[in-house]
Amino acid sequence: MIDTGSTGFMLLACSLVMLMTPGLAFFYGGLATKRNILGIMIQSFASLGWTTVLWVAFGYSLCFSGGEGGIFGNLDKFFLNGVAIDSMYSNGKIPEVVFIAYQMMFAIITPALITGAFANRVTFKSYMIFLTVWQVLVYYPFVHMIWGGGLLAQWGVLDFAGGIVVHATAGFAALASVFYVGARVDKNSTPNSIPLVAIGSGLLWFGWYGFNAGSEVAVDFITSAAFLNTDIAASFATMSWVVIEWSRERKPKFVGLLTGSIAGLACITPCAGFVPLWASPIIGTLAGIVCYLAVQLKNKMKWDDALDVWGVHGVGGVLGTILLGVFGSKAMNAAGSDGLWFGNTSFFVKELVAVTIASVYAFIFTYLMLAIINKITPVRVSEEEELAGLDSSIHGEQAYDEGAL
Repeated sequence: MIDTGSTGFMLLACSLVMLMTPGLAFFYGGLATKRNILGIMIQSFASLGWTTVLWVAFGYSLCFSGGEGGIFGNLDKFFLNGVAIDSMYSNGKIPEVVFIAYQMMFAIITPALITGAFANRVTFKSYMIFLTVWQVLVYYPFVHMIWGGGLLAQWGVLDFAGGIVVHATAGFAALASVFYVGARVDKNSTPNSIPLVAIGSGLLWFGWYGFNAGSEVAVDFITSAAFLNTDIAASFATMSWVVIEWSRERKPKFVGLLTGSIAGLACITPCAGFVPLWASPIIGTLAGIVCYLAVQLKNKMKWDDALDVWGVHGVGGVLGTILLGVFGSKAMNAAGSDGLWFGNTSFFVKELVAVTIASVYAFIFTYLMLAIINKITPVRVSEEEELAGLDSSIHGEQAYDEGAL
C-alpha cells in the first residue's frame, strides 16, 4: 500500500534536488568571468537533458538492478523495462518511478559539479563526451557499490546522501581535470556577479534539504534529523569560514561566506542521517576551517581550480565521510553504525578506505579519460577562443547585450 505522505515528500525532495542544478549554474555563472557566463552555465543545463537520457536508457538499471555484491548492476531494467506504474520501491512506501526520478537528479548534478574546475577552458564537444563516459565508469559503479547493494555496501560502507558517491568522486575528478587541462591564460579572473553567486548559493542550500533529508526515502524521525543536521552544519561552516577569513584578510568577504556554506553542506552530506544532532556543529565548524585551508593550499600550489571544486566538494566530501566514521551512531539510526567516538574502529577504517579508493580512482580515471578524449577531439579551447571568451567563440551568444540602453 502506497504511503502517500512519504510519496508526496519524495516528489518534493526530487524537485528540490532538480533545482540544485540550475542553482549550481547560477553559482558558477556568477563566479565566472563576464565572457564565460553562458559557457559554464550551459554545462549544468546540458546535464539536465543528456543525463536523463542516459539514466532512462541504462543508468538506472546499471545502478539499481541486480548485481548484488558487485561493481555494476545488470541491464534487466534497460529503458525502464519491467517498471510498471504500480511498481514499488524496496521499502514498500513509495512508487519505484519516484525513486527513479529522485536518483536521476543526483546523477544530473554530480558531473556538473566538476565543470567549475575547468571553467573558461574546455570545448563543449569534449565536455559532452566527458559527461557521458564519466557517469558510466565513475558515477554508476559507486552508486551501485554503495546504494545499490554492491561491493562496498556488503563490506559495511555507509554514505547517507553522497559524500563518497557525489562529492569525493566529483571533487577529485575536478582536480585531475585541472592538472590535465592546465591553467587559464588570463590569470586575472574575477567574479562577474556576486549577487548571482548568492542566488545560486541560496538555491543550492534550499535544494540540499531534499538532497539530504530525501535520502531517507521516507518520512520518519531520521528524515527530520537529517534536515536539521544539514542546516546546522551549513550554518556553522558559514560562520567558521567567515571568522577565519576575516581574521586573516581583515575583511569579511561575501563570496567566502557563500563558499563556506557550500563546504558545510558537502561535508554533512554523508553524515546527515547517521550522526546525532550534537555532532553537526562540530562537523560544520571543521568543514569551514578545513575547506578554507584546502583552498589556500590550492592557491599556494597554483592549481587553477577556477571555482574551488576540489577544495569545497572534494575535501568536504572526504572530510564528511571520515567524520561519519567518527560520529556515526546506531542510537541515532539503527540502520547505521557506531563510529570511532563510540568505540568502533573497524567502521572508521572502512569509511576511510572507501573514500580513499573512490577519490584515487576518480582522479586517475578522469586524467586518463581526458587524455583519450583529446585524441578524439581537442579538450582545451585555443588561446584565441579563450581570450575572446567561450560565450562568443564557442556558443555564439552573450550573457548581456552591452549595446542596449
